[in-house]
Amino acid sequence: MSITSILKSTAAALAIAGSGSLFAQGTPIDAAAFDALVAGGPVASADTVAASPWASKIKQAGALRLGGTQTSNLFSLLNEKDGRMRGFDAGLAQLITRYILGDASKIQFTQVNSSTREQVLINGQVDMVMATYSITPARAEKISFAGPYYTSQAGVLVKANNKAIQSYNDLGGKKVATQAGSTGPAILAQFAPKSTVQEFQTHQEALDSLRQGRVDAYVTDYTLLLNALSLGTGDARLAGAPFGAQDPYGIGLPKGSDGVAFVNAFLKKIEADGTWAKLWTISIGQRTGSTAVPTPPALP
Repeated sequence: MSITSILKSTAAALAIAGSGSLFAQGTPIDAAAFDALVAGGPVASADTVAASPWASKIKQAGALRLGGTQTSNLFSLLNEKDGRMRGFDAGLAQLITRYILGDASKIQFTQVNSSTREQVLINGQVDMVMATYSITPARAEKISFAGPYYTSQAGVLVKANNKAIQSYNDLGGKKVATQAGSTGPAILAQFAPKSTVQEFQTHQEALDSLRQGRVDAYVTDYTLLLNALSLGTGDARLAGAPFGAQDPYGIGLPKGSDGVAFVNAFLKKIEADGTWAKLWTISIGQRTGSTAVPTPPALP
């Protein structure tokens, strides 16, 4: 079953629920299962690391410098009690770190958002960016991408009591929030050209604008909207099924880095040994009621 089919079935279930969310209490990640999966991840041989200048630099530094987020419930959320980040992106980043350094905890973290992800790579501030990061031609002119490791589409979030908007077809003449620097503005220009677009710097600011009634809808990556619903306030719902082109998530690396080949080989390894599927199930599947593990996107 494709990830698109899974997301559509989740959207249908949400619509049936009426309140706008099946996850009214939120579903916490199984931290013990997540930690055990990461701790059992593969470790590269010394020769494998030595063959890659990108991986060798990280090995010599003793830490992987990661650009990411810590507020994404399904993908990378900081647990303030134990100081650990968990979720699908966080798990992959920790598994890559373990693969290179033998210790998943050896990460130096830098917070990024949709407007700063390329710049931290261009400036050499980080070795890698993992942040539900869509691969686009414009971004690929500035940086390199490994992957894709996941795919999504666009979605529409509205207040639970909004009956006027049932899909992106109803956005004409409406005020619509999206994130600056994301794929949202281009998607709205294509699918809802008569909407009034308001760009916000962060996902949270866009959500707040919707909840405060300053906009009628929020359009962004469908998986991020599932993430918002899984937090469980019950005051919002998804309007219609995912739409638009498949949105491949990639791992951002410095332009021209040999790390692309190294990370892609790592991704193929964890897909083949079942680690990718287990991580998806723990981070996303069990928390959104999705029981069929999607097939990972094809890697170059």
